[in-house]
Amino acid sequence: MKSGIFITFEGIDGSGKTTQINALIQHLDKAGIPYQLFREPGGTEIGEKIRDILLDKNHDSMLPMTELLLYSASRHQLTKSRIIPALEAGEIVICDRFYDSTTAYQGYGRGIDLDFIQRLNAAATDSLVPDKTFILDISLEERHLRLGKKNLDRLEQETMDFHKRIRDGFLKMAKNEPGRFTVLEGNRTPEALSNEIWKIVRTLKETICK
Repeated sequence: MKSGIFITFEGIDGSGKTTQINALIQHLDKAGIPYQLFREPGGTEIGEKIRDILLDKNHDSMLPMTELLLYSASRHQLTKSRIIPALEAGEIVICDRFYDSTTAYQGYGRGIDLDFIQRLNAAATDSLVPDKTFILDISLEERHLRLGKKNLDRLEQETMDFHKRIRDGFLKMAKNEPGRFTVLEGNRTPEALSNEIWKIVRTLKETICK
């Protein structure tokens, strides 16, 4: 039975997830709180190989359903072999993206049926639901500025319309589940964002682990 805390970070590319995850880890280290950090796709030997396939820009002929199933396969491997055991051990688990990204990218972005994606997400994760999901939200214009001249992967180089649908999808999900999601304005200073995230995580730990 799950006894740890599961925290996920979501948002469009360039939103600042990595910066805030690193800041949270620093807070946890300082407080002496054990945690596990994973990323999606990836987090396992099999998942990392799937990640290479998914993000390779040479695979531009990949079909939306192929993409969806590969993400779900990587997620299933990670959830069963790494995330659930860590939670059962009472640890805080932090994941850079989880199934909400599939709903946003392959559902809202690619147009695959959302009900089907919801069922697949549940099957791939044994119906595991994050305790808290932080969405770092930035405008598409800000995304463009932040990515700059970066060598973009297969998904990052998609059209502006595609990424607009993704951003809109994340915000719709947050509106539908206000208890789980916290939407943070990504243009705020990194310090202000990290302080707010840390405050929420400490409260969450006190509530779940009391």
